[in-house]
Amino acid sequence: MPKMNERERLADLEARQKKLAEDILAARRALRGKYAAAISDLEIEQLSDKEFRDILTHAIRVGGAACLAALKPLPHFQQTEPSKRP
Repeated sequence: MPKMNERERLADLEARQKKLAEDILAARRALRGKYAAAISDLEIEQLSDKEFRDILTHAIRVGGAACLAALKPLPHFQQTEPSKRP
């Protein structure tokens, strides 16, 4: 196979870069879909949209281990009916 010139090499690298970006996007969507499916099993309706978003935002910001370390010492609270929420 003949050696590629600089222009061909650049075009090849750009094509590979585009393919990698598409693969990363697909993997990111698959992972987010997996997490979304896991959320459907939780009783998140007890949270407002803002509370839910804030909890996830802070958990992502500080990292999973730090978030769990901060939450584990809290006492367990079980709400019997979401309709009796203040």
